[in-house]
Amino acid sequence: MEFNQTLMTEFVLQGFSEHPTLRLPLFGCFLVLYTVALTGNALIITVVGCSGGLHSPMYFFLSNLATMDIILTSTILPKVLAGLTTQRNIISYAGCMAQLFFLLWALSSELLLLLVMAFDRYVAICRPLHYSTIMSPQLCVALAVGVWGICAINASVHTGLMARLNFCGPRVISHFFCEIPPLLLLSCSPTRINSIMTVVADGFYGFTNFLLTLVSYGCIVASILRIRSAEGKRRAFSTCSSHLIAVSVSYTAVFCAYISPASSYSPERSKVAGVLYTALSPTLNPLIYTLRNAEVQRALSKLLPFCRW
Repeated sequence: MEFNQTLMTEFVLQGFSEHPTLRLPLFGCFLVLYTVALTGNALIITVVGCSGGLHSPMYFFLSNLATMDIILTSTILPKVLAGLTTQRNIISYAGCMAQLFFLLWALSSELLLLLVMAFDRYVAICRPLHYSTIMSPQLCVALAVGVWGICAINASVHTGLMARLNFCGPRVISHFFCEIPPLLLLSCSPTRINSIMTVVADGFYGFTNFLLTLVSYGCIVASILRIRSAEGKRRAFSTCSSHLIAVSVSYTAVFCAYISPASSYSPERSKVAGVLYTALSPTLNPLIYTLRNAEVQRALSKLLPFCRW
C-alpha cells in the first residue's frame, strides 16, 4: 500500500521520557537556561542599540549573534518545557518542519557569523590602520545580510527536501526536537539526496567555515605575539578570548551532533549535543561577551543604574 506523507499529521518527540524521575529537575534547568538566554541576549541587543559607544562593527555583529541565539532558543526550548509537563510530547507535521527550518537557519547563521566576527578581529588586530576603511558600515551590513540570506537558503533546501519524504512508519522522534538525523531514520522514502546535501552542508559549515575561522585566529595570535609590550598583548588577547571561547563551545556541540553519518546516529549523544547548542551556548554567549568586556559593562551601568560591575 502507498502511504502519503500527509497521513503523518503529527510526530511524538521522545524527549527525556526514558528518565521520568528527572522530569522536574530538567524542567527547572531548561527554564533557567531559557530565561537567562532570553534576558541576556535581549539585553545585549538593547545595550548595543542604545549606546553610541558600541556602534562599531564588533558590536553590530554581536547584536546579530544575540538575535540568532534568541531565535534558536525560542524555536526549541518552549516546546521542550511544554513536553516536560505532559506524558506525551506531540508536535504537528507542519510544526516539526517549521522547527527544523528555524533551527537550521539560526544555527548555520551563528556558525557563519562566527567566521565574520573572526575576520573583523583579524582586521582590527592585524591591520589596525586600515580597520575603519575595510570594515565600513556598508560592508558590515552586506556581510550580515549575506549571512542571514545564505543560511535561509540552506535551511529552505534542507526543509524542502525533508518535506518531500514520506513518513509512513513509527512516528516517535528519538530527540527532544525535530532534527535531520532522527527524521531521516523515520522516513520510508529514499533519503540519498537528503544525506548528500547534509554532507555538503557539513563540509561547508563544519570544515571549510571552521578551517577559515581557525586560520583567522591563527593569524591573530601570530600578530599578537609580535607585540612587544606585555600590556598590549594582554589587551589583544582579552579582546579575542571571548570569541575563541564562543567558537569552541559552538563547534564542539555541532561536531558531536552533525559530523557523523545517519547510520551511526546515537540518540543519547545527540540529545547531549542538542542541549549544548540550543540551550547552553546561547546562555553562555551573553555572559562570555559581557563579563570579559569593559565597554559593554560601562554601557550596561549607564543603561541600568542599579548594575555595578
